[in-house]
Order: sequence, then C-alpha cells, then structure tokens
Amino acid sequence: MTIRHDWSRDEVAALFERPFNELLFAAQQLHRTHHDPDAIQVSALLSIKTGACPEDCGYCPQSAHHDTTLERERLMAVDEVVEAARQAHAAGATRFCMGAAWRSPRDSDIELVASMVREVKALGMETCLTLGMLSDAQAGALRDAGLDYYNHNLDTSPEYYPEVISTRDYADRLQTLEAVREAGLAVCCGGIVGMGESRDDRAGLLQQLANLPRHPESVPINHLVKVPGTPLADAPDLDPFELVRTVAVARVLMPASVVRLSAGREQMSDELQALCFLAGANSVFHGERLLTTPNAAPDRDAALFTRLGLRVQADHEHDHSGGTDRGPVLYGNACASQPTAADTA
Repeated sequence: MTIRHDWSRDEVAALFERPFNELLFAAQQLHRTHHDPDAIQVSALLSIKTGACPEDCGYCPQSAHHDTTLERERLMAVDEVVEAARQAHAAGATRFCMGAAWRSPRDSDIELVASMVREVKALGMETCLTLGMLSDAQAGALRDAGLDYYNHNLDTSPEYYPEVISTRDYADRLQTLEAVREAGLAVCCGGIVGMGESRDDRAGLLQQLANLPRHPESVPINHLVKVPGTPLADAPDLDPFELVRTVAVARVLMPASVVRLSAGREQMSDELQALCFLAGANSVFHGERLLTTPNAAPDRDAALFTRLGLRVQADHEHDHSGGTDRGPVLYGNACASQPTAADTA
C-alpha cells in the first residue's frame, strides 16, 4: 500500500465504520509489513517542570486555570534529570522524554534543557522533549544539542479543538510542528480520545496527522485520564472498542509510524491493551506515572508482555523510520525499577 498524505474526511470516516474484525485485519497486515509484530518500543517520561501552565487545556491538571491541588514545581536540576534517565534506562526504556508545563520556553530555558538533552544522550538513550510552542531558532538550538524527537500533540480535530482549549489556536500547533520539521527533528504528535468528542472528530484528528507533509515518526494515542478539578473530569466514558478502532485507523493511515498506546493504560484491562497491540500499537510509556497521572505498573507490564510474547526493543533496534532490526532481545524483568516521575505525551 502506498503511503498517502491526501486522505479525505469521508475516507477516514469510512475506515472507522468498517466491521471491527475487518478493520483489525487490515491494520495488522500493514503493521506486519512495516514493523516486527512481536516487538514493542518502551519510553519513559519525566515532568521536568510541573504546574502553573498558562494554557487552559480542559484535560490538563497542570493548567493554572484549574484547581486540581497539584503542587507547582520549578525546573529540575540537570543532575536530577540525568539520574532519572539513568534509572529509566536500567529499567528497559530506550527513549527518555522530558516535559515542561510551559506555553513556550524562554531562550534561557532552552539553554538549560539543551544541557539535559546532551547528558541524557550520553547515556545511550534517544531523547524527546515537550515544552510547548517553539520558535525556529529554539528548534534549531535543540537540534544542535542532539535532540531526537519533539512532541507537540494536535489533541483533537480542528472543529472540536475550541471546545477543549481557548488559549492557543490549532494553527499555533501546526506552526510548531513545521518549525520542528524544518530543524530536522523527528516528530512525536498524536491526540487524546475520550474528551466527549464524536467519532467524526477522531477521524478529523487522524486525517490531520496523516495529511502532514511527512507523517509523525511517533503517534501517541492518549485515553483521557479524568482528573478532578479539570473541566473534563466528568466527560462521558469512551467505548473501549472505539479506542481500538482509533489505533487501527491510525495504523492504516500511517503504516510506517510508531503508534504509542500512551496515557490511560493504568485504567485499561490487559485484554483491551492486547487488542490495541493487535490493532497496531507498538510503543508504550514505562513507569508508574505519566507526568502527573497514574500509569500501568512496571511489574504489570512485564507480566503482560510475557503473556503476549512481546519483547522490548533494544537501543540499537529503533530508528526514525519506524523500522526495527528484529534482534533477539527478550523481555524479562527489565521493568523492576523506574524513575520517580513519568508521562502523558
């Protein structure tokens, strides 16, 4: 199948409407063409600066607009971040993601974060940042520091976006993605389901991602974690099969991308996660927290991967095209320890 960048909304909506078994079969065929179906990439995410964000994202406990009792924390010291990365690497993570609750970083912030990137790279890990909106110059500075990935999610469809966020436009997000691409960085970009959006909105999100000039190398699919005090705390529950459909459609539209089953795994059954892996998800976040929300426990992940016969990719296997070398590294008890904080990107 030719990788496309010209999907219509009707075409994407039609994929969502396909019978469940047919959709999963199509997704699994494409998954096997581009990826090892029994391998999974594991990342860790650390909140390097927590809370007091000026954005009003309706899902986020870090927004200064919401009363969530979250304690605000300043930007972490470089040595603290490196120690967390060292622990994550020892626990099996091959990529270390660092997130800061900013609308956009100052140039002085970029200098300090660039130091973190260089130190984490020295451990042999891939690096990813999510810092909010970036200028062209800031993206270039992070590239020069050795950054591999930059995360900046679109969250939802252009039509539903104003229902979730009012302090930033959709165009702002697209502009940051363009700056990241122009700098030569790999892109991590996905969205969130379960925010009260319609199926057509989920189709709209994936259409936006699939029609970017170049598909994101990493596509995180987050399931809303409802946090008391946020506007979306009482959002209606999403049908679990709709999550699986979203993963499958993402795989069909972006067959070479790594699709990450991201936030919300702590509340998913093993069976639901297995269906998502069957539908084409081949990456997860490791650690007991995702920035400020719970994540699946490492020992639970270890047991699940063993039951499913999944193996964690080694450092050398992953590349920015989504391919693997299909090496012989097996998953054992690699997740016995974890950093003290982790993710949602």
